[in-house]
Amino acid sequence: MIKVSHLSKHIGEVQALNDLSFVAENGQITGLLGPNGAGKTTCLRTIFGLLKPDTGTAEIEGIDVAIDPIGAKQQLGLFPDPFGLYERLTPREYIRYFAELSGLSASDAKEATSKVIAKLRLEDISDRRCKGFSQGQRMKTALAQAIVHSPSNIILDEPTRGLDVMSTRLLRDILIDLKNQGHCVLFSSHVMQEVAALCDQVIVMAQGRVVAIGSPEQLCAQTGKASLEDAFIQLIGTDEGIAA
Repeated sequence: MIKVSHLSKHIGEVQALNDLSFVAENGQITGLLGPNGAGKTTCLRTIFGLLKPDTGTAEIEGIDVAIDPIGAKQQLGLFPDPFGLYERLTPREYIRYFAELSGLSASDAKEATSKVIAKLRLEDISDRRCKGFSQGQRMKTALAQAIVHSPSNIILDEPTRGLDVMSTRLLRDILIDLKNQGHCVLFSSHVMQEVAALCDQVIVMAQGRVVAIGSPEQLCAQTGKASLEDAFIQLIGTDEGIAA
């Protein structure tokens, strides 16, 4: 479970987060939905410990990220940009390296790497260098790195950006599988179809604040709109959200 309580963060003159609070539960997919500049990425970076909040707390399975960052990160998997893989490494080398960074011993990292390679069906490319990989192969390698240490929680920042249709579909299937295994999945997006299709809970953000929380169906009922897109536009109070 991920719990955010009264997070505020200034970046320069901009207040990126403004008293932000929400809970993302285990066994659910929670989406952060908002226009560009809403604070989604800042929120995720703060949860992962890459940014320090001005005020407020972020907890991972009850562990305060500011007090015990290593313990918190061991309960957290971060899906990186799949186009940023180390191309001179093989998936096996890349995944094992991050497994050890996440606190696993060398022997445990080796075993965990073999298991996640089998789980995501990467055996045929596991010992090839990443250079020249397709979008789908990159995505699966990046996701394997995020879950190799069996974290309870997975964070993804606009995970389908740059992916083709088949890779996007595969990623969605994997996220649903992780949810069904009891993981907490938290991701940011501004793609309405993606959020509506995947999310059990949607957190609508604007100007660093929570505007509304609920399932896609609840948000539509709350606003009296037939689609999540129309509900979103009404909730944030601007037509700029469509292009964001």
